[in-house]
Amino acid sequence: MALGAGVIGARLNHAWRVVGTGLSFASFGVGGVLLWLLVFPAISLGVRDPARRGRVARRVISRTFAGFIELMRVLGVLTYEIRGAERLQRRGLLVLANHPTLIDVVFLVSLIPDADCVVKSRLARNPFTRGPIRATGYICNDSGAGLVHDCIASLRSGKNLVIFPEGTRTRRDAPQPLQRGAANIAIRGGVDITPVRISCTPPTLGKGEKWYRVPSRRFHVSLDVGDDLAVAPFLDGTTEAQAARRLTDHLTGYFAMERARASA
Repeated sequence: MALGAGVIGARLNHAWRVVGTGLSFASFGVGGVLLWLLVFPAISLGVRDPARRGRVARRVISRTFAGFIELMRVLGVLTYEIRGAERLQRRGLLVLANHPTLIDVVFLVSLIPDADCVVKSRLARNPFTRGPIRATGYICNDSGAGLVHDCIASLRSGKNLVIFPEGTRTRRDAPQPLQRGAANIAIRGGVDITPVRISCTPPTLGKGEKWYRVPSRRFHVSLDVGDDLAVAPFLDGTTEAQAARRLTDHLTGYFAMERARASA
């Protein structure tokens, strides 16, 4: 009888987490529309200076994302822990992270002051996300050869730039090779890297996974902010292109250690 009650309880818990996940993502979409229709127009009217307007909009996004994470925690969908968060409270950081889940950027932007991001151009056309993207001045990835320049300019203006070197969420069935763009930004901009290793246990919200395929228990997200990685040693006696390749290889190994630890 106790075993039967335990099975029923587990099924009810699972069903609730499906509902809680749905409520969370529905609130995310509705919140994006409300920000676009109400909040950001008010910011545009009240703040004339474009640079200051962008800072205010990015602060709103950061606090909104923090509220979203708290909602998921309160609903019993997830738990989380963050190590080394104080390292993110600086200016002009190039934050590189692995990308196991859909909500990695939500966590990072909620933690990092004045965070800038590189976003897919299709998001700038999505009615749920285009308002926040335009207001914050996030960098779209359709600028071609100018993308690296835009990213370096963002860092030199004092903003903190968040990039996922994989370019997309990690697939569980195969490691995702790192793109060289992040290393090019670091090398050409002469900017040290603040690495963040992210893990999710049990795995969920990964590449190609539906949001309603919730795991058997609440998932736990862990963010580990590492010590800064200096780029100067990678430049010794090499061209920028060679240095970017060396740095990309190093980052590949760095994040591979997290995948190995998470799967152990």
